[in-house]
Amino acid sequence: MKTMAEIDEKIRNGSAVVYTAAEFKRLIREGAEITAADVDVVTTGTCGVMSGTAAILSVPVATPGTFERAERAWLNGVPCMPGPCPNERLGLLDLIVSGTAHASAGYGGGHLFREIVEGREIEVVVEAADRSIEARVTLDDFGYARLFTTRSAYKNYTAYVNTLPTRVKTIFSIEGLQGPCREVSVSGCGEINPLQNDPARLAIRDGTPILLNGSVGIVTGEGTRSTPGRPNLTVIADMAGMQPRYMGGFTTSAGPECITSLGVAIPVLDDRQVAALRVLDEHIPLPVADINTRAVLGEGTYADVWQQPDREVTYYPEWCEECSACVAAAVCPTGAFSRETGIDRDRCLACTACLAACPNNALEAGEGAIRVRGRKVPITLRQSGRTLAEDLCRDLKERLLDARFTFTGGGGR
Repeated sequence: MKTMAEIDEKIRNGSAVVYTAAEFKRLIREGAEITAADVDVVTTGTCGVMSGTAAILSVPVATPGTFERAERAWLNGVPCMPGPCPNERLGLLDLIVSGTAHASAGYGGGHLFREIVEGREIEVVVEAADRSIEARVTLDDFGYARLFTTRSAYKNYTAYVNTLPTRVKTIFSIEGLQGPCREVSVSGCGEINPLQNDPARLAIRDGTPILLNGSVGIVTGEGTRSTPGRPNLTVIADMAGMQPRYMGGFTTSAGPECITSLGVAIPVLDDRQVAALRVLDEHIPLPVADINTRAVLGEGTYADVWQQPDREVTYYPEWCEECSACVAAAVCPTGAFSRETGIDRDRCLACTACLAACPNNALEAGEGAIRVRGRKVPITLRQSGRTLAEDLCRDLKERLLDARFTFTGGGGR
């Protein structure tokens, strides 16, 4: 039995044994017998579409006395809610922005959050009772900029198919989910997900330090829609420390969604935690449900999603026949692909939507399939990025090894 203080001391003196979740799972698959004496920390992570992401921003828009009170506001066209504090004659607004609020079918809160973190200039439009005010601001101008989630890092998700003969618009598809049972959409990072590795929340407690999009934050509690079988978390962190590659917008057939990433270091205090950390993709159930009724039709595992040859998309420009309009680029939900420059790895979620769109098979990945009603249905959309999540796990491991992240004293930097 170890204590958190003992692990923190080992982190500070450089003797802590730290594995990423992927490294730990590799040892388990190789048959290693690991006890709590052999490891101090395992870094876990998840990255993907998380609708319950929002921001609270304090934005200067005018000198005091310019207007009495803001009634409505927009950032880059994305609607915001002025409040919760009164803004009477201050010229300074507290704004709440949802990650799924949108200015257009292709631009929403997730896109806005990434552009704020990138340091881009943001257009602010405010409507007051007697006038409109416009301003341009960057993250450096914000007096307060925090991102929070109302539900993130679900321990388990549901995969979706459409049993109807027509396409159905849904946030779980890019061009509408094709039926009947022609394709399946999946979410979740499987065996490296934080709550898969600590389902009883022995280590992930209220106040636990975490990385939200690469910025040090804390767990504030359970999230909305959290259940004992499918727990999730609420977390908060300063946007100033975030990394753009771990966040952004994701365009679906039902409107823009928000990509969010969460990294959690799990201190290994005893063998109960080692037992939980032994979970593998092939042991994690993935129910498959009809998007129309939510009735469960079958069940696969996360091995169907992630234990495939290729987790990333590869582009073969020699196969590109330069169609008059590149449909693969048009369908990409993160704007990560163009035939001229290829794949932007800092934007690509490896969702695989481009594969079916390209008529020349110039893009390739190991998509996988799940058996539904007796036959294999191809996975055509992955709304979680396992590679990016593993990158975040490595980032967190490096912070631990450099003693830039600890479990006490505010988490680190």
